[in-house]
Amino acid sequence: MGNRRLVTERRNSRPAVLGGVIAAVVAGAAGVGAYALLGGGAEATDDARTTAAEEKVPTGPLTAVEVTSAATRFLTAWQSGRTAEAAAATDAEAAAKTLLTAWAEDAHIENVTLTAGTRTGDKVPFSVKGTVTYKKVSEPLSYDSALTVVRGKTDGEPVVAFTPAVVHPDLQDGDRLVTGEAGTPPVKAVDRDGGEVTVAEYPSLSTVLDGLREKFGEKAGGTAGVELRVVRGKESKAAKLSDKTLLELSESTPGTVKTTLDPELQALAEEEVAKESKASVVLTRASTGEILALANSGHGFNTAFQGSLAPGSTMKVITSSLLIEKGLASADKAHPCPKYSSYGGWKFQNDDKFSIKGGTFKASFARSCNTAFITQAKKLSDDALTEQAQQVFGLGMNNWAVGVPTFDGSVPVQSDAQKAASLIGQGGVRMNPLNMASVAATVRSGSFHQPYLVAASVDGRELATASRTMSAGTLSQLRELMAYTADYGTAAEAMAGVPGDTGAKTGSAEVDGQKKPNGWFTAYRDDLAAAGVVQAGGHGGETAGPLVAALLKAAGA
Repeated sequence: MGNRRLVTERRNSRPAVLGGVIAAVVAGAAGVGAYALLGGGAEATDDARTTAAEEKVPTGPLTAVEVTSAATRFLTAWQSGRTAEAAAATDAEAAAKTLLTAWAEDAHIENVTLTAGTRTGDKVPFSVKGTVTYKKVSEPLSYDSALTVVRGKTDGEPVVAFTPAVVHPDLQDGDRLVTGEAGTPPVKAVDRDGGEVTVAEYPSLSTVLDGLREKFGEKAGGTAGVELRVVRGKESKAAKLSDKTLLELSESTPGTVKTTLDPELQALAEEEVAKESKASVVLTRASTGEILALANSGHGFNTAFQGSLAPGSTMKVITSSLLIEKGLASADKAHPCPKYSSYGGWKFQNDDKFSIKGGTFKASFARSCNTAFITQAKKLSDDALTEQAQQVFGLGMNNWAVGVPTFDGSVPVQSDAQKAASLIGQGGVRMNPLNMASVAATVRSGSFHQPYLVAASVDGRELATASRTMSAGTLSQLRELMAYTADYGTAAEAMAGVPGDTGAKTGSAEVDGQKKPNGWFTAYRDDLAAAGVVQAGGHGGETAGPLVAALLKAAGA
C-alpha cells in the first residue's frame, strides 16, 4: 500500500475544472492509471505485464469516459504548468510542447484556470481564464477554445488531437503568442469623412484593420504599447495573414490612416452580407479605383479581398473581350449555342441543357450560354486568355498595392479541357469580389484602375497598371453585352430598379462537394462598380445579385 499512498501525496496540483460527476469519474480513472504505472506491489508481476502486452490495441468509437478522461489529463497538466505532461497527452507531443511552453514563457500567461464545458461526442469545449503579466503590468485574459479526443495511432489510447487552435482559436500552424512591447504602433483608421472605423461598428473589417496596422503603423505617427498578440509564422504569412492584437496591457498612441470607405455604404454592405451565411461584396469607384465598401458575412477571413474562388460565368466578361478583339464573336452577329460542346476530352453543357438556335452572341452572353465560348477554344492559343486578363484587366500579376493584403486573381496558362473550362470561369481561374468589381470597373471606365483602400500618396507606393486598353469597338460591344444582360438577361431581375447607365453579368461556379454552386454577380452603374459572391448559394442572379444591386442603388441615392 506504500506505493498507493505515494501516488496520492504526489497529486498536489488542482485539476482542471470539470465539475460534478464527470470530474469524479475522470479523477478515478487518472488515479488508476498512475497506480498501474508506478506498480502495485505483488500484483505487478511479469505475467501481468505479458498479458497487458498481448492485449489488442483498442479500436472503435470512444466512450464518454475515455473522452473526458483524456480531456482532463490534458487540461489539468496544462493548467498546472506541466507542459511536458500535457504535450504527452496529445497526438503531436513535440509540437504541443513547443507551443504550450511558448504560451507560458513568451505570452507570460499565469494564474490559469481551464474550465471544460459539456462534451459533445468526441469534442470538449473549454474556457481559459488567466492573467497576462509583463514588467509589472497585468491584465486579465479570457477566451474560449475546444479540443477533440481521438485514438492514438500506435496504442489506440485516447489522446487530444493537437492543433494550434486548441491553445488559442486564432493560432494556425507556425503562429505563436507573444507579450511585449509592440513592434508596430497601432493605427486609427478613418473613413473618407473622417469618422473612426471600428470592428464594433463594422465587424467585417477586423482583418482589414490588422492589415492597415501592419502596413502603415510605422508611418502613421503612433507609438506602441505593451500587448499580447499573435505573431504569424511563415505558413500564415504565405496566406497573407497579419499579426493580430489580442490584449492591450499598456496604452498606446495610434496614428491615423485615412481610407476611401464610405460610412453609409459600408454599413449597408455589412447589413446585406449578414443575410447570407457565406457572402462577400465590394463596391468601387470605376474611374479612380477607390474602394467605397467591402464586407464578408464570415469575419475570420477577408474573402472579399483574399478569396481564391472560381468566378464562373462572370469570367465571360474577360473572355468576350478576347473573342471580340480576335474577330471570333460580335455582339449582333450569329453565334453558335448548342446544347453540348466537347473539347480536350471533356463534354460541356449549358445550365438545364438549353440551346439557342440562330441566336446572336449577345443573346448567348445574356443567357450565359457556356457552349458559345467552348466552341471557340480550338481557335485560341493556350496563353490568349492569360494575356488578356493581365494586359487589359491588370489581373494575375500579384502586383496590386491596395493598402492591405489582397489576392490579385489568377488566370494560368492551360491547355486542352482546362483551357476550355477557363473560358467560362472554371478550370484554374481564381478570383474574388475585389477582382471582379475591378473587371466591371474596367469595362465601365474603359481602362484598368487598380483598386485601393488607402491613397498611394500616403506612403508613396506605386499602383499597378495594365499595359494596354481595349479598342473602342471592343469596348463598345462589351458594354452593349453587359447592358443587355442587365436589362433582359440573367441579371435583369436583380438589376430592376437600378437607375443610370448599367451593365451586369451573373455567374455560377460548380465546386466539388457542394450541392449548390457559388453564386457570383458583377455590375456597374454610372461611375460605380461592384461584385459579390455567395458561396454554396446557388445561381448568382438570385443570391449575389440582390446584395450587389442594393449597394448600386444606395450609392447613387
